[in-house]
Amino acid sequence: MDLITLLPFIVLIGAMFLMTRSAKKKQAAAAQMRNDMQPGTGVRTIGGMYATVKEVHDDTVLLEVASGVHAIYAKNAIGAVLDDAEYNRIVHGDDPELDTDGTVVPDDASSLTGDADAEVAKIDLGKDAADATETGDATAKDVKETEDVKDAKGEGKTDGDADSK
Repeated sequence: MDLITLLPFIVLIGAMFLMTRSAKKKQAAAAQMRNDMQPGTGVRTIGGMYATVKEVHDDTVLLEVASGVHAIYAKNAIGAVLDDAEYNRIVHGDDPELDTDGTVVPDDASSLTGDADAEVAKIDLGKDAADATETGDATAKDVKETEDVKDAKGEGKTDGDADSK
């Protein structure tokens, strides 16, 4: 056989080897992370639940989901072991970056305009005449005005109507 005909097969086998090697490295790193868990650390399960580790056993972990609420999980169900700062930021909302800066961002732009006593423009949310005629809520004057506008625009005609008068 020729070396050129074997080259695609060699490249394919090499690519498969590299892909399985990287997957094995990721699995080994995840297993090491799960084995390094200590009681008191914060974790995130693969389902997205945050909890504190209470006890670590061979294949299981006892997690405290809330104060006084405990659950037993398989070690494989732990998705990530979090450091204390990240766990407190996510679970308790503690963010030391926000505590050091005293700047408060307003919820709306009214404080930025400088004219706090200005009245907001009124918007008429009433029904227009076309909607009122369909529901029967319009007065006779509104219906007449609507029909006059339609006649002026050429709307409301049927196939047999002509513009001649």
